Amino acid sequence: MIIQVLPITDIEAARRAVRETGADDFCIDLMAPKGLGLCLKIGGVKMPAANILKQEMLSAGGDAAVHRGVIDGTAQTSDVVLLGNAKQVLKVAQKLRDQPFGLKKVSAEIRKLCQRLLEPGLRSWRCRRHSLNLTARPRIMGVLNVTPDSFSDGGSFLDPATAIEHGLRMAEDGADIIDVGGESTRPGSEGVPAEEELKRVLPVIEALAKKLAIPISVDTSKAEVARAAVKAGAAIVNDISGLGFDEAMGAVVAGSGAGLVLMHIQGKPRDMQKDPHYDNVVLEVADSLRESVERARAAGVEADRIAVDPGVGFGKTVAHNLAVLNNLATFKQLGFPLVVGASRKSFIGKLDREAPADQRLPGSIAAAVAAVAGGADVVRVHDVAETRQALAVARAIRGAGW
Repeated sequence: MIIQVLPITDIEAARRAVRETGADDFCIDLMAPKGLGLCLKIGGVKMPAANILKQEMLSAGGDAAVHRGVIDGTAQTSDVVLLGNAKQVLKVAQKLRDQPFGLKKVSAEIRKLCQRLLEPGLRSWRCRRHSLNLTARPRIMGVLNVTPDSFSDGGSFLDPATAIEHGLRMAEDGADIIDVGGESTRPGSEGVPAEEELKRVLPVIEALAKKLAIPISVDTSKAEVARAAVKAGAAIVNDISGLGFDEAMGAVVAGSGAGLVLMHIQGKPRDMQKDPHYDNVVLEVADSLRESVERARAAGVEADRIAVDPGVGFGKTVAHNLAVLNNLATFKQLGFPLVVGASRKSFIGKLDREAPADQRLPGSIAAAVAAVAGGADVVRVHDVAETRQALAVARAIRGAGW
């Protein structure tokens, strides 16, 4: 079960959240203000459970929006939107621990969510000998494509010497991770053999791992490439398939002690943008990421080595991408570091007169700042220095007090 944390920033958004449950119109203005604290959406709740949630939230000082048919007995299920603050919601969740009608499971999910909100604690991501502290500040993953055909910089760093120089420059500019990829995953791309991918990435990874103190990541979905890359010095495996393309990948990562990024993708790069469809993109992506985590854990990957990435641009329309970026709090509920890569993606161009990839820097920075504000722990970017400065300024503003 995934409970959606609605991104409520103003009263109109709170009214819309209440209205969409099918609640009576006269209730909207009464309930909406309570949604300015914490607003949680639970889908497909059975009528008895919905009524219990409503009554318990009221008794705790909050409220719950439900379909009007739940009240008069004409609807068997309803989406439920909990409106209140974290302590009120947690109080209700604790009272529901032993309740029937599926509320025991709801209680467990809410308690985990509220615990992360109220007691975030120290967060770190272990990647072989590295341990990245994610509490102090967001981390920057610099993109280094050693391919002839990547959508943004294909061919620019195909020469190993040029790629190594660029990786060193990104580290100097403030990158915390360098992500080396030898296979383009742009929409419509076909894969390359593992031998070719290895030929491209190994010299670069080996050189950067020797020269830099920061972790090097390999962007691959092939177990053979991951195994060799880790041997060459990579500390992170960034798998766009979330362990979905190569069944041996989980065991390779588990045996290496490397960090693992599990990304969501619908389809494969060659067909992912043909007709992406979701009934609820946020919940479906979150469910898919949870399944990827379960695969990783079953393969033996330790929990503190796992990060998740909702896959902006991978099998998603512009509207899907915007919904994902606006609902990062729901993916944070999974309990793992959150990686977001929106840099130079096509949705930025489509929002601004079809701007080509090399003219999407302002939009990329805006997406990175918004992602961090929404809960991203790591942003994957092409333009390290510019992003580092933007995040530093945004962080200083948010920390200035009142």
